[in-house]
Amino acid sequence: MFSFVILFFALWCPSSSQNQDEYDDLIFFNFDNEVESVIPATEEAISCDCQREHTEWDKLFIMLENSQMKENMLLQSLDEILKVELQTMRGEMLQFVENFAGTCITSIEKASSQILSQMAQMLAKNSREVEDLPGMPQDSMQGKILSEIVQLSQNMSNRLNHLEHAWQRTAEVNAQHRGFLQRDRSSYTASGGDFILNSLWKELQETKAELKESPKRTTQNLLPFGCEAALLFPMRSKKIFVSVHPTSEMRLFSFTTCTWVKVTEILDKTIVFSYGTKRNPYEIQLYLSYDSAVLAVNSDHKITAQNIISSGQWTHLCGTWSSINGSTSLWINGKVVAASSEIAEDHIIPDGGILQIGQEKNGCCAGGGFNESLAFSGKITGFNMWNRVLSDKEITRESGEESCNIRGNLVGWGVTEFLPHGGAQYIFGL
Repeated sequence: MFSFVILFFALWCPSSSQNQDEYDDLIFFNFDNEVESVIPATEEAISCDCQREHTEWDKLFIMLENSQMKENMLLQSLDEILKVELQTMRGEMLQFVENFAGTCITSIEKASSQILSQMAQMLAKNSREVEDLPGMPQDSMQGKILSEIVQLSQNMSNRLNHLEHAWQRTAEVNAQHRGFLQRDRSSYTASGGDFILNSLWKELQETKAELKESPKRTTQNLLPFGCEAALLFPMRSKKIFVSVHPTSEMRLFSFTTCTWVKVTEILDKTIVFSYGTKRNPYEIQLYLSYDSAVLAVNSDHKITAQNIISSGQWTHLCGTWSSINGSTSLWINGKVVAASSEIAEDHIIPDGGILQIGQEKNGCCAGGGFNESLAFSGKITGFNMWNRVLSDKEITRESGEESCNIRGNLVGWGVTEFLPHGGAQYIFGL
């Protein structure tokens, strides 16, 4: 208290003797609002330090004290403002999260109902097809229905997991941005909010696109993408095969053949296709042997790719051969898996033979004396044949989404005549 009185006195004392008469009497107050004393203004009383001017250090200390006091006042005001603003932002964030959760739950329920509706429609469709196809084995159709149910269940599970992960990621982002809000609200408003909304919109658009494509994938889950029909070989039988009539002569110095196969069971030798004449029934053969694929030219000249075939899965096979140096190769799903040279080098494949799918010619006549153990069982689609060796780029494209829309110049899928025999038949959109 004494220092306060001195400071008060120093600030109000006259700085020169010319104004001394104006301060004849000085009144001192204590902090209990009582007058303590009245002191006459004498020369002895006013001979204190207030008669001398403040030094530079005194002025500096006074300025520092004033500056510190102002700084404390500003910090206290800012602290109160920030507390109010953060409480407001916390309320807004809680409201946003609550609204977003409702929207996400509604989207999940809507997606689930749509998928369940599609499953019911597919089951009804399959039931009608079972009734309309009297020649189709019941076990095969039941297996087909179960496969579609499993596929639809997997699709539904994947989409729900996708939505759940999107919600979790958004919740994590919200938590991160709540931390950022404590430091800079304007930065969150400009970037964080837009980021969350953009992420949400992107996830919803992707889910919408997947749901839109789901019926198309479901109706084609038993065929390669882009293929609308296939040849079905329901069982191994010496009477079941498909004969093919090429669009031009089969006198060949080179060739490329490609096809999609989905085999039910593979034995020691399961014929995919064969071409032969009466003189040599085994001019060209593409067949499967357990988990291997084999391309044979002129009987015993062959190339083998091992460990590349699995039962019950679609596999794209391509084989190439050229009489020049006898270069031969096998391709699986657009990648070369075996290559060799000196395979039937300088040989010429003669015209006038029989080309057939699912069986090999026995040298007698079309459809006669076939071996049941060599017969193909399963599905084949996209069968094409060229009288030249395709480039690597062309073979890769042949194994893609356009495989069923590409036509060979010897045999073209969709334009060349394929005649089913026995129980072989066309299936569509399954």
